Formats: sequence, C-alpha cells, structure tokens
Amino acid sequence: MHGVKRTRLTSQAAAAKRAKEQVKVDAYLALQKEVLELKQAGDYSEGALGKTNQLLDLNPEFYTIWNYRRNILLALFPSLTSEDIVTYLANDLRLTTSYLLVHPKVYWIWTHRKWCLQSVPAGPGDSQEWRKKFWDGEMKLVDKMLDADARNFHAWGYRKYVLESLPTKRPLSAELNYTQSKIESNFSNFSAWHYRTKTLAAMWEESGATEDEINKTKDEEFELVAQALWTDPGDQSGWLYHRWLVGPTPPKEVLERELKNIQDLFEAEPDSKWCMNALAHYTLLLAQQPSTSEEEAISIRQRAKGLYEKLIDVDSDRKERYKDMAASCVEE
Repeated sequence: MHGVKRTRLTSQAAAAKRAKEQVKVDAYLALQKEVLELKQAGDYSEGALGKTNQLLDLNPEFYTIWNYRRNILLALFPSLTSEDIVTYLANDLRLTTSYLLVHPKVYWIWTHRKWCLQSVPAGPGDSQEWRKKFWDGEMKLVDKMLDADARNFHAWGYRKYVLESLPTKRPLSAELNYTQSKIESNFSNFSAWHYRTKTLAAMWEESGATEDEINKTKDEEFELVAQALWTDPGDQSGWLYHRWLVGPTPPKEVLERELKNIQDLFEAEPDSKWCMNALAHYTLLLAQQPSTSEEEAISIRQRAKGLYEKLIDVDSDRKERYKDMAASCVEE
C-alpha cells in the first residue's frame, strides 16, 4: 500500500509464519480427507452434515461437498416434520448468504440456494405461506446483491430465475423499470442492458405484440441508448444494445435514421472505433435493403469498406478482422 512502510521479516519470523500457515493447510487437508471418507462410506448423519459445514466454511467452491450436503439433507428429511424441514432449509439459506457476501460469483453456492428454495414444502397446513416467504426473501437478497455490485452477471441471471419461480408473478414492466434504474445510474452496466433485452423480448411474447407495437417500443429504447452512446461512445455496452435494437433486418427508415444519428456522433468523436464499427455494419445492412439498387449497393459497400480500412489503423489489435471485413465488402 502507498504510504505504508514495509517491514522485512526476520528469517525466524518468516519461518514461524510459514509454519503457522502449514498448520492451517494440514488441518484443511485432514478435514477434507475425513469428509470425503464419510461420503465414500455413505454416512448421511447429522454429524456428517456438520462436517460439511466446517469444510465449506473453508472452501465454499468445493462442489462435491455441496452435492454430498444435499444428499445428507435428502436422507434426513423423511424422518422430519415439515416444520423441521423448513428450519433446515432456512439454515442453509443463511449459510449460503454468508458465503455469497464473500464469494458472490461462485456458481455452486447459487445452485445450492436454488435447490433449497425448490425443496420448501407447502404449508403451514394447506397454505403456500412458507414458499411465498422464502421466495420473497430471495427477491430481497438479489436486490441487495445488485445494489452491492450492479454488474454481477450471476446475480442478474439468478434474478431471472427467482422472478420465474415467484408464487405471485411480478409484472415484467416492473422489471423493465428496474433495469432502467440500474442503467441510468451506470450506462456501462452491460449486464443490465443484456437483461433488458430478455425482459423486452418476454414482454413482447407475453402480450403478443404486433410488429408495429414492437417498433414503437424500440423507438423509445433508441432514445434511451442514445443517451448512453453520447455520454460515453467508448463503452461497448450501449453499442451492443443498439445493435440488438436494430436487428438483422430493420425497416429502412429506422436504419437511415440511426445511421444519421451515429454519423452526428462520429463527427463529434472521429476516433471512436465503436462509431466506425456501427456505421460500417449498418451501412452494409443498408446495402442489403430490398429497395436498394445494385448500383447503389456497390457504392454503399465501398463506404463500408472505407470505414473498415480506417479501423485497421484505429483499432490495430483487431486489424485482421477488419481486413477480412473490408475484403468481404467488395466480394458481396
């Protein structure tokens, strides 16, 4: 750290430190050996469950032990009341919560949470109160995770899973508003942009939206993403979302409008590789429009070729790709 004077350990102190660390390593290896032997012996007791706790505390990425833990719980559940099962599952959710605070992107922890939630029994009585309480709590957890790290791709994916599993479905429009709040607080949040594409697609499918309705929504989205592009034209997130909005076969008027808007941005940011990439890509799409004559298409592809040739110098790390793209403009 800057401003902190480093102290060199004496040989005796260094040896003592290594010895202390070796004790920890030996203890971990001994515990690992013990737990794996219990697993091999088919021990599905309460004591074995406690041992998995100890090992996962030291290494929550040990997926074999997570699998073993689930098998232990499955072996214990038949002899338990529904209330007891709920208690066990609540304890495991608390356990994984503590791990996620330190290891928010470990897949196996998220997997175990899913299993716990899926295993919650109906009740009490004929109600679904337990399940509702657990899933509502899970939604709050995901909100907190994304407040802490809005780019956590695992948390975004898990959020989608939780929403699909909620006993009382949450309107997709609420999710769209949620993504917008995350995007507006940080335009470079790729995960939020990506999640927004999934949310919009689900909304259109759910409502049976017509092409005109989809295009109207997209026009509003173009206005949102334009803010991101003008704020930071060097960030890839907004450009990827913009390309998703345009799609492979956009209406000609949309394509021409967006080309003009990006050209305006390019004039303000002449060295922006993302502007050039977008202009080249959309220019080629314009050449493919049914209403574009062959003569016009040749001229348009030449413009795209010029942009790719310029990108060879501007973005030299990808020059081979741009050479191929420039060559393909002539071949088409």
